[in-house]
Amino acid sequence: MLDLVIEQRRRDIGGFEVGRVLPIAQRRMVGPFVFFDHMGPVDFARGIPRSVDVRPHPHIGLSTVTYLFSGEIMHRDSVGSEQAIRPGEVNWMTAGRGITHSERFERARAEGDSMHGIQAWVALPQAEEETDPAFIHHSAADLPTLTEGGLWARLVAGEAFGAKAKVKTHSPMFYVHCSLQPGAKAPLPAEYPERAAYVATGTVEVDGQTFEAGRMLVFKPGAPVVVTAVTPATVMLLGGEPLGPRFIEWNFVSSSKERIEQAKADWRGGRMKLPDLDNQEFIPLPG
Repeated sequence: MLDLVIEQRRRDIGGFEVGRVLPIAQRRMVGPFVFFDHMGPVDFARGIPRSVDVRPHPHIGLSTVTYLFSGEIMHRDSVGSEQAIRPGEVNWMTAGRGITHSERFERARAEGDSMHGIQAWVALPQAEEETDPAFIHHSAADLPTLTEGGLWARLVAGEAFGAKAKVKTHSPMFYVHCSLQPGAKAPLPAEYPERAAYVATGTVEVDGQTFEAGRMLVFKPGAPVVVTAVTPATVMLLGGEPLGPRFIEWNFVSSSKERIEQAKADWRGGRMKLPDLDNQEFIPLPG
């Protein structure tokens, strides 16, 4: 049943800590999920410096989804979007052939804030890596939910448990936010070949073993999997159909190393448009 346990690797990114989960050498992807970061939890004091913000930067070949449990992030991008990202909402940005965006903690700067969430990257199928860039927002009220025996679950993206989320995805996948009371059970969809559960808070039990927060449990295909809460727990279920290997360098994802080199040259040469409403600064290409 259990194939691998991945522990988050915490690092300070300049004002708060992030736990990197995917990718690792032993497991580059789970379904189309090629990157998975656990942000916070962190309490921001009013007046935090602008250096905590993530300045405009580029992406290609992927979709990003920032999902918050608490707090607020202001998103601006090069297709003209300006959207406050708030808890329980879906903010799905498809980079395709290229997009730039910024993430700023403006409410925290003005009022103070508690921020906690997950940022994931979903690789695009090879035939759609050069699709047009886009940004889609869905409010929490738009997302299917399930309540059953101490389990509350929200389908963030894809298909699971007989429901389909509204956000357009490019390959078969599922992404579910579960809140569990002690003893509550969350089954993983059995129809997907690659599946995982990330414990964001609390303690869970799977197949007689207990796991604390900060761990991603990757499962073998086919076998039924049930996650049982030992304490109150927040768990993200994720997975889908594999897409084949991907190269990742900085913020770029592609099935082609040459395409990543082109994206690096385009960013270095100033050929990628900055966000319409946030174009006075940017993050230079590392190195």
